[in-house]
This record gives sequence, C-alpha cells and structure tokens, in this order.
Amino acid sequence: MPLQRKVFPDIESLSQGFADFAATALQNTLNRKPQATLVVPGGSTPRHYLPALAKCKLPWDRITVTLSDERWVNVNDDQSNEKLIKQHLLSHLPANTPFVGLKTSHDNPFDAIEALHQRLDSLPLPVSLTVLGLGEDGHIASLFPGMNPDSLSAHHCVAVAPPIAPSLRVSLSLEMLANSEQIVLVVTGEGKRRLLDRLTTNPDTKIPFIWLSQLTNSEIIVFETNEK
Repeated sequence: MPLQRKVFPDIESLSQGFADFAATALQNTLNRKPQATLVVPGGSTPRHYLPALAKCKLPWDRITVTLSDERWVNVNDDQSNEKLIKQHLLSHLPANTPFVGLKTSHDNPFDAIEALHQRLDSLPLPVSLTVLGLGEDGHIASLFPGMNPDSLSAHHCVAVAPPIAPSLRVSLSLEMLANSEQIVLVVTGEGKRRLLDRLTTNPDTKIPFIWLSQLTNSEIIVFETNEK
C-alpha cells in the first residue's frame, strides 16, 4: 500500500504541517495549469486544519473548492458539510474563491446524481488535492463498508443511504477520489491509528479505504497525531 505517514505530537502542529503541504501541492498544480481543484471533508477535525490552510498565500481565485461528501440536509443545517466549510475555510478566503457544493433542490440524492455529475464535470479535473478523514469502520467520504465498490463509478458521485445515520448522503465516487493527483488522509485518535496500522499490514478488501488505496496511482499521505 503506497502510504507515507507523517506523525505530529498534537493537532496544532498537524494543522500547520498539513497547511504547508496542501499549499505546496496546490501551488505546484497551478505552476502547470491555470486552475486547481481542492476536495475537503466534513467532520470535526477539519475545524482545526482548514483555518491554517486559509492563511496560506495562494491565488485562491484559481482554486475551486468542493466537498468529498454531503448530508442531504439544508445547507444552513448544523449537519451540513457545506456550512462547516464555509465557516472554517471559505469565510477566511477571498470572496472570489470558487466553491461547488453537493446539495441540490432535489428531494433526495438519488434523484440528483445526473445533475451533480454535470456540476462536478465542470470542475478542473482531475482533482488536484483530495483531503479525506477516516471513519472508525474504515469509511472514507460517504463510502461505507458493505457497499459494492464495483458499482460506484458510473458517475462522479453516488447517493448513499448509510447503515446507521439520520440522513441520506451524496459522496464523490471512488473513481473520482482515486484519480486525484494528490490524496491526503487526516487521522486523529488512537482507534483510527490502530485501524490504519492493521490495514497497512492486513489490507481488508471490505474496507473502503483499501478500495481507494488499491485503485489510486497516487501515494496517499497520512497526517496523524500520536495523541491518545
């Protein structure tokens, strides 16, 4: 498994290390291309490292920000990843920073896939940098164990009814994630580090993170803390 693991003593130093790496990766893309695309996740950990990234001096008007996945809720709902990203990243960036959300006016994500595919197809592709978290069960974005990885690549995104969750979701497809030029995984907490240790030595093909690692040609860079 092509993994490079960078270990930090705490979330503050991880956030700075991540921001430096991400800014360099995005700038390297912009040195070669007119536009770049940044994919960011929801969850609690990005509240720490996204503001650090926002402080980096980049031509943000040339970087389109989008999400790895989204809950099918109103974008002003506290559960909305779009709301989180606007609060912790976009509000610190220039107003002309392009953003593409994953929520539409459709009643459910299953009806929205074609429209979202077209929306995502307008992005500068492949994605320059994808940032992901890792669930305790090994899920990434909203791709969960139990899903069929072979059925996930017809569109740039998939609709998901998670096994245990209050809302439907939409997720970037496995193929779109895997085709990213750079992939970063941010891991905090002892349980997730142990899971990563186990998957590194014993790749479990039922785990979405393993699907990604086997499909991508990119090295996956892991930013992790060694805090309990």
